[in-house]
Amino acid sequence: MASEQYELKRSMKARHLFMISLGGCIGTGFFLGSGYTINQAGPLGAILAYLVGGAVMYLTMLCLGELSVAMPVSGSFQTYTTKFIGPATGFAVGWLYWLGWAVTVALEFLGAGQLMQRWFPESPVWMWCLLFAALLFVLNGLSAKAFGEAEFVFSSIKILAILMFLGVGGAAMFGLIDMKDGSNAPFLSHFYEGGLFPNGVTALLITMITVNFSFQGTELIGIAAGESENPEKTIPKSIKQTVWRTLFFFVLSVVVLAGMIPMDKAGVVESPFVVVLDSIGIPYAADIMNFVILTALLSVANSGLYAATRMLFSLSVEKMASPLLGKVNKRGIPMNALLITLAVAGLSLLSSVFAAKTVFVWLLSLAGLGAQIGWIAITASQIAFRRSYIRQGGKVEDLKFKAPLYPVIPILGLLANCIVMASLAFDPAQRLALYCGGAFFVGCYIVYYLKVKKVVNLQINQQEVQLKLDQKMYL
Repeated sequence: MASEQYELKRSMKARHLFMISLGGCIGTGFFLGSGYTINQAGPLGAILAYLVGGAVMYLTMLCLGELSVAMPVSGSFQTYTTKFIGPATGFAVGWLYWLGWAVTVALEFLGAGQLMQRWFPESPVWMWCLLFAALLFVLNGLSAKAFGEAEFVFSSIKILAILMFLGVGGAAMFGLIDMKDGSNAPFLSHFYEGGLFPNGVTALLITMITVNFSFQGTELIGIAAGESENPEKTIPKSIKQTVWRTLFFFVLSVVVLAGMIPMDKAGVVESPFVVVLDSIGIPYAADIMNFVILTALLSVANSGLYAATRMLFSLSVEKMASPLLGKVNKRGIPMNALLITLAVAGLSLLSSVFAAKTVFVWLLSLAGLGAQIGWIAITASQIAFRRSYIRQGGKVEDLKFKAPLYPVIPILGLLANCIVMASLAFDPAQRLALYCGGAFFVGCYIVYYLKVKKVVNLQINQQEVQLKLDQKMYL
C-alpha cells in the first residue's frame, strides 16, 4: 500500500517535456520585457544579454540532464540537493521553489484577468481569475498526460506566433513588405544608433539579470522527468531541443525587434511586438498580441501549478511536509498538494489587494528568486553527484547522459548562477529579493533543525535497516 501511495504515472512523451519547458520560460517577461532590454542596453547590448543568458541556461541544463537521466524523480533538484548537498539545504530549496511558483501562478491569473478587460471592459478581474484557476485545476487534476497535452497546445500557440512574427517582421525589416506609413525599410540602421552600449556597461549588466530570469522555467524538464515514459531517451532529447530552440526564438526575435524599433521608443508601456506589427499595418495587431500574451500567461500558470504541486509532493515523500501532501489518487495526481498550491496562490492574489505594499511585495520578491536558487542547486548537485558516483565505484562512461568537460561545465554554471544572484544587490528594484530570500532561507534552516531533522533521520535509518534486511534475504 505504501508504494502505491507515492506512485506517479509515467505518461508524458518527449514533446510534452519540451513544451512544458518552453511554457515555463516564454511568458510576459519576454513579450513585454524584451522592449525594456532594448531600451536600456541598446540593440547590440540586448542581443548580447540574451546570448549570455542562453549560455547560462545551456550550462545549467547540461547539469540537469545528467542528474535527471541518472535519477528521474519528480522532486528533481530538491531531491538531488537533499541527497548530495544536505537535507537542510534541500528543505530550504524545495520550499522556496514551491512558494515562488505558487505566487507566480497568482500573478499570471491576475495578469490574464486584466488582459481580458480589453475585450470585456465591464467585467471584474476576480471573475476571470476564478475562471482560469478552475480551468487549470481541471487540466492538472485529470492526469499528467492531460496537463502535458494542454501545455503542448498553449506552447504551440506561442511558438507559432513567434515564427509568424519572425517571418513578417524580418520581411518588413529588409524591405520585402511595405511599412504602413510608407517609410523606408530600416534594414540595420537602428543597430548603429547610440553606439555599442548607449547607457553604459552598468545598464547592460542590470538587463542581463532581467534576461537571465526570462530563461528560467526550462528546469521544469527535470520536475516532469518523474512522469516521463522513457527518461533515458526523452530527457536528453528534450533538453537539447529546449536549449537551442529557446535561444533561437529569443535571439532572433530581439534582432527583429531591435531592427524595427528605435531604442528610445522601446519600453514596457506597450509590447514591442504590438509596435512592430502595428507599424507594418497588420490588422488587429493589438488584439492578436493580447491573445498571444494571454496564452503565454495561462501557459506559465499551467506549468507553474504543475511544478509547485510536484515539488510539494516531493517534499512530502522526503518527510519534509505533511504525509497527506504525498498521497496520489488513481489518476496519478497528488491532489492534496494541488489543492494546497491553488489555495496559497489564491491567498497571494488576495494579498495584492489587501497588503499590496508589504506581504505582496515580499512574495513577489521571493517568486523571482526561487528559480535562481534552483539553478544554483542544480549545478552544485551535479558536482556533488559526480564525485559521489565515482567514489562509490561508478564509471562515468556508464552514465546514459553526462555533462561534458567535467568539472569545467558545472563549475562555470555554478559561478555564473551565483554571479547573477549576487548581481541583484546592484539593482535597487531587485535588491529586496535578496533580503527576503535570505530571511526565508534562514527561517527554513531553523524549522528544519527544530522540527524536521528528527523525522528525516528516522526515515533514513528505517531505509538503511530495510536495505540490510533485503541483503540478508538475498544472501
